[in-house]
Amino acid sequence: MRIKKFVIGMVGTNCYVVYNEETRACFVVDPAAPSDLVIEFIKTEDLILQGILLTHGHFDHIMGIDALCRAYPVPVYASILEELVLTDPDVNLSSAYGMGYTVTDVRFLEDEEHVELAGYEIRMISTPGHTVGGCCYYLPKEEVLFSGDTLFAGSVGRTDFPTGSMGTLVRSVKERLLVLPEDTQVYPGHMEATTIGFEKENNPFL
Repeated sequence: MRIKKFVIGMVGTNCYVVYNEETRACFVVDPAAPSDLVIEFIKTEDLILQGILLTHGHFDHIMGIDALCRAYPVPVYASILEELVLTDPDVNLSSAYGMGYTVTDVRFLEDEEHVELAGYEIRMISTPGHTVGGCCYYLPKEEVLFSGDTLFAGSVGRTDFPTGSMGTLVRSVKERLLVLPEDTQVYPGHMEATTIGFEKENNPFL
């Protein structure tokens, strides 16, 4: 498995292209903004995009969906609890920037539901707190976690936005993420990667 990170959008969001080197199948996590770099990478690497995973519905994680789906009409996945955030520009904060962006064509997942993309088993872990339907995606065989804005290196996501709750977020991290193997590689929505073990020992918010 290869993971290519692109830092895109107005607030520097990590967008990931995850691909299988043998089959060339791939999926994208959090297409933050329209990005020629992401689309060009998929083309030049001869990748076959199979799906888009959303960790939550804030504008800085979703605004590249339309451009990506125009090039590659693939399903978009998110937590079933995140429908309000995805469909209300005031809640997903896009209206604050005069954009009014929404996402409605989504395949909603239940907590612990599994999907298979690019030949990898992916488990959706519901981790509310940053938003009501924030979630993470865990690949158990590879011990890889895409944590969105739930867990960062040395920090956690903000909770002063609509539907956010610090108590809920900390509980989500402790009860749903810190129980994963300590060697699990964590790829967050912003900043650098970390591990579950490092955050368990060093994160001051936990």
